[in-house]
Amino acid sequence: MAKLSNQQLVLKPQDLFVLLALLCRGEGLVTYPELAAETGLAASAVHGALKRAVVARLLIFQERRPVILKAQLKEFLLSGAKYAYPPVWGSLTRGVPTGYAAPPLNRIIVASSDPVPVWPSAKGAARGVGLAPLYPSVPEAALRNEKLYALLALFDAIRSGQARERNAARDLLEDFFK
Repeated sequence: MAKLSNQQLVLKPQDLFVLLALLCRGEGLVTYPELAAETGLAASAVHGALKRAVVARLLIFQERRPVILKAQLKEFLLSGAKYAYPPVWGSLTRGVPTGYAAPPLNRIIVASSDPVPVWPSAKGAARGVGLAPLYPSVPEAALRNEKLYALLALFDAIRSGQARERNAARDLLEDFFK
């Protein structure tokens, strides 16, 4: 009897990471090596991420240029991604602030005396509760690109925050989809 294999393509965390990096760049020509350098992924991983995003109907190619389908990505980011990539909490650690502790949410929500969420990283300056980033290269990529940092932190607020943080993050995400 022939063995059946699962040929279902599934979005990986790095796929969403690449899409968010692409969203930050806005319209314009982008190459795989540029996206790879920005995200800390290999160019082949970026290529695979974009192929899976096309299958998931979050991206199309027009004239060999990747174009994000903003309405679909927004719907996925706000409604589905928090279930596909649930938060994984760790212990107290040094790292890069995320969620409500990172810009732009930290200007709206004042942190309590509880430890803030951080992506564990030796380059981070804050001490808090470790929250596994969407992909291991997220903290370094966020430190290199302020806009990408804001977008990733807002996503973390949606997937791991309380109702007030999630609502504020949803409102701030609107600017990225205009």
